[in-house]
Amino acid sequence: MTGLTVDHDPEQNWDDLVRFWEEMEWPEGSKVEIIEGIVTVSPAPAYHHNVIAARIHRRLLSGIPEDWEVFQTLAVAVPSRRGMLIPDLVVAPVVDGEGLSSHIPAGMAELVVEVTSKSNAVHDRVSKPAAYAAGGIPLYLLVDRWAAGGPTVTLYGEPTGDVYRVLHAGKFGDVITLPEPFDLTLDTSVFPVD
Repeated sequence: MTGLTVDHDPEQNWDDLVRFWEEMEWPEGSKVEIIEGIVTVSPAPAYHHNVIAARIHRRLLSGIPEDWEVFQTLAVAVPSRRGMLIPDLVVAPVVDGEGLSSHIPAGMAELVVEVTSKSNAVHDRVSKPAAYAAGGIPLYLLVDRWAAGGPTVTLYGEPTGDVYRVLHAGKFGDVITLPEPFDLTLDTSVFPVD
């Protein structure tokens, strides 16, 4: 199944759009995001997708400060790009939570990880990195299972405007080093290939 877009007024202001996203009853288990002002509903990720996310999650836990956490279903708001995005993983400090409900501002995130799904990989390759960079998220890890030449892993950093610099680009099997404050390596040879 591919992602669906939801019919709504594209001219809605940001607050009304977020309220629509928060208050609508969505299909159980679906992933609902606002991407460039369009509400998008995607099915739950496939098994290998989840295995990759779980292996990255496990590795990240060994390299983050005690007052940070790795979140799997936390939405990240980027109002300037009309985006309410739900990465596969978000690393962010744990805070009081006052004023936080269904999402955090992008500026709180230290790292976001996206594992592509075949049906909506273009969002992870184009729309989301632009939004994450514009939101000031220092690192973006893209695990692209459906890249044209075979599965790839790209680490982006040093955001300027809505553009990241590529810090590492490789294929499954490579070892990637996440810079400070993580200072850990990810062995991508443990990622399953479809």
